[in-house]
Amino acid sequence: MTQGPISRRRVLRGIAAAGAVAFPMINTGLYAVHAQSPKRYARRVVDLVKQSIIIDMLGPLTLDFRPSSYAGQLSEQQTDDFRASGITAFHNAVGVGGRDAYASVMTFLASWSGFVGRNTHLFRLASHASDIDEAKKQGRIAVIQGLQDSDHFRRPADVKAFYEIGQRCSQLTYNSQNLLGSGSTDRVDGGLSDFGVSIVKAMNEVGMLVDVSHCGDRTTLDAIAASTVPIAITHSNCRALNNHPRTKTDEAIKALGAKGGVMGITGVRMFVSAKEPTTIADLVDHIDHVARLIGVDHVGIGTDADLYGYDKMQPDQYAALKAGYKDSYGFRDKIDIEAFSGPMKMYNLVEELVRRNYSDDNIRAVLGGNFRRLLGATWK
Repeated sequence: MTQGPISRRRVLRGIAAAGAVAFPMINTGLYAVHAQSPKRYARRVVDLVKQSIIIDMLGPLTLDFRPSSYAGQLSEQQTDDFRASGITAFHNAVGVGGRDAYASVMTFLASWSGFVGRNTHLFRLASHASDIDEAKKQGRIAVIQGLQDSDHFRRPADVKAFYEIGQRCSQLTYNSQNLLGSGSTDRVDGGLSDFGVSIVKAMNEVGMLVDVSHCGDRTTLDAIAASTVPIAITHSNCRALNNHPRTKTDEAIKALGAKGGVMGITGVRMFVSAKEPTTIADLVDHIDHVARLIGVDHVGIGTDADLYGYDKMQPDQYAALKAGYKDSYGFRDKIDIEAFSGPMKMYNLVEELVRRNYSDDNIRAVLGGNFRRLLGATWK
């Protein structure tokens, strides 16, 4: 039997769809994993990415906010890139607040549910933690619906209403004060309000994950104390390594760990380090710090970027993004870390964790095992 020529991309796509780990090996003993990437990886790195449940606990599906970017189907190239990334689940969340938050969040959730529905060859919504496991088995990607603000909760009963239409995680505040509490860039942090306490209680009751990534220091501690179940810092970094308003104190990290929570480390350049060069090694320093402080079972990944990174955004949107934050954010020329942007970011992360002698079990925990456990214990 004869057949026509087979392209390298077609071979790689077939391997990925089959869930195999037998990649074309270069004679150096390294493996190619994506037709669009010249980099090769050791077999252990490839196996860990392919076999692990990898959860990006803050990974918008796109940073292109033009409606046309999520109104249709993914291109073949985008589909290839998502599959090649090895990421099992993305927490698709942005900050939606203000006077019209209730209606805006309804539109946001409906729009992204529709996007997933138009791309079921690749995506599936995650309503239960087991949906993430099923996505891994099916060679698909689970999408967790979330928000980076809670302005849309006008009263505690709204929490259940939004849970029932798919929201599974809510950050209590963005960078500024709302009715629940204070944000990380507020001059004064008044802590969690009475209304905020009632919203945390309602989230606990329905099984929605509480997130305090952008909350101020006191609001963060108050929320951890108020919750009767473990909560998350889905995407932040460590104040002990970098004094930035979007980082968390050791006090907060210890309180989170004592309650059974998990902290996701971001790759946002100015959150990782105040100095150049800022590299993936600096990012892993934050993973090391959390692991030493509260244990490796309480640290994960929340990239705080889409698959391609901020520096690939549309120029006008990139400029608007930088202009939309207080000076304390300290934007530099680049927002991404070079080896931690693009579809191969998780391979590069695993490579650095291997270099630091993390065990396979601990690497799997950091990549997604810890957040998978937290979601399984929180969602109802």
